[in-house]
Amino acid sequence: MRRLIIQGLMVVIGAAVGSSFLPYLWSALNQTKLENNNVVNSIIGAIIFLLLSFIFNKSILRALSKLDEDISKLNLQKFASNLTGTLLGLVAGAIASVALWALNIPFVSTVGPLILMSGFAYVGYRVFARRGKEIFAMFSRKKPVVVEENEAEEKNEVIQVENYKLLDTSAIIDGRIIDVLKTGFVDGIILIPNFVVFELQLIADSNDKLKRAKGRRGLDLVNDIQKLKNIKVETTDKDYDDIHEVDTKLLRLATELKGSLITNDYNLNKVAEIQRVPVLNINELANAVKPQVVVGEELKVTIVKKGSERHQGIGYMPDGTMIVVEDTDNMIDETVDAEVTSALQTNAGRMIFAKLI
Repeated sequence: MRRLIIQGLMVVIGAAVGSSFLPYLWSALNQTKLENNNVVNSIIGAIIFLLLSFIFNKSILRALSKLDEDISKLNLQKFASNLTGTLLGLVAGAIASVALWALNIPFVSTVGPLILMSGFAYVGYRVFARRGKEIFAMFSRKKPVVVEENEAEEKNEVIQVENYKLLDTSAIIDGRIIDVLKTGFVDGIILIPNFVVFELQLIADSNDKLKRAKGRRGLDLVNDIQKLKNIKVETTDKDYDDIHEVDTKLLRLATELKGSLITNDYNLNKVAEIQRVPVLNINELANAVKPQVVVGEELKVTIVKKGSERHQGIGYMPDGTMIVVEDTDNMIDETVDAEVTSALQTNAGRMIFAKLI
């Protein structure tokens, strides 16, 4: 559908360009018959642009997809603030350029105002990009109360820093976080940045069926988390235009807020540790709360498949812990009594080794 729309637009643009510019070409070539024939010129222009649409179709589609992605990630509040600063800068530049226009000097009166307006527009953009919130706060009815650090110390006031827990995409899609939150073990404020929600939306719009299902599940879980009664959940439109990776944005936001990161992503966990950002890893939590077994403990295990080594059978505990039992490769689907001989803890989880009793 997009291709047809692009081709239709290119035909219309080509017809307009052909009727506007081809007469000059025919005039230069002394083709007087075609010079004033707008119908022929429009058709020629439409055909040329239609051919161009076939040639550059993929590039145009990629550009449109990139534009859609950028728009979905656009921070409207920040965009409006920057646009306001730019427009005010242009107005200020135009006012300042009146004197230059009045001089009526060829170069100064023409190029000078453009340079002046461009400079004012840039200054306005930069000022509102950095101080936009403060400027708008000055004109809002609710004045922000700012307590200086020295003043707070003099009054012996305690400045309380919010304890933020930032959710990343993997933790939301995993789904176990909502059960953890219901237990009340996680304190502080659960913060879900909008750029994480946008990433979930992009996953939900994926052409891959599995990714699409995960994305939609993640969006549903965000709604469920926001409905939890005993948990304070907030969202933020804070974004970083100079950063494209969501994980890097999360790390910077967590650093600025002095908060913690809740994730299932192993690599993000390691990077956060390097940057000294506190991490709550749900997989590590799940491993930590699994019931412990000791050497010599007797277990009932249902063998479900053969192991990788000879004569080994594989079973699982109710919490999903793998149990490797010796001499049970021919006992598939049978429940056996086994004695724990050792246990191995890895980053991926825990593995228990046992022998038949």
